[in-house]
Amino acid sequence: MNYFYLIVILLFGFNGISQEKEKTMTKKVEKSDEEWKQILTPQEYYVLRQKGTDRASEGGLTSHFEKGTYICTGCKTKLFKSNSKFESHCGWPSFDDAIDGTVEFVLDKSHGMIRTEIICKTCDGHLGHVFNDGPKETTGQRYCVNTSSIKFIKD
Repeated sequence: MNYFYLIVILLFGFNGISQEKEKTMTKKVEKSDEEWKQILTPQEYYVLRQKGTDRASEGGLTSHFEKGTYICTGCKTKLFKSNSKFESHCGWPSFDDAIDGTVEFVLDKSHGMIRTEIICKTCDGHLGHVFNDGPKETTGQRYCVNTSSIKFIKD
């Protein structure tokens, strides 16, 4: 009889976990190039859709440290919390972590380098790259993000 209760608890427990994961998944945003061009500025389109790079220190978010959330410019997915932002002196906004499940990692062998590209998991927009030279007291990661790919929402 005790095994019966154990099995019931395990089944309902795992069912609850799978439902929780389902709730946190976001629906994929897919648009044509023409649709992206209608909703993004030319610079945002260049960065998010063509994997471009902003010029260093451009856009005002590099030295921005208000409390809030940084969202994807393309699809408005919440990507980074302000408490994960730090000053890296690299010229681009830097974070030591992303919000769970919002960023995808892709091997990038462009420009004669081997790097890890970060893209928005919802719309596949290019965000920047992640490096292993971030704060050692936290994650050790530096998500180097293009300003054109994110917008700030104040708490």
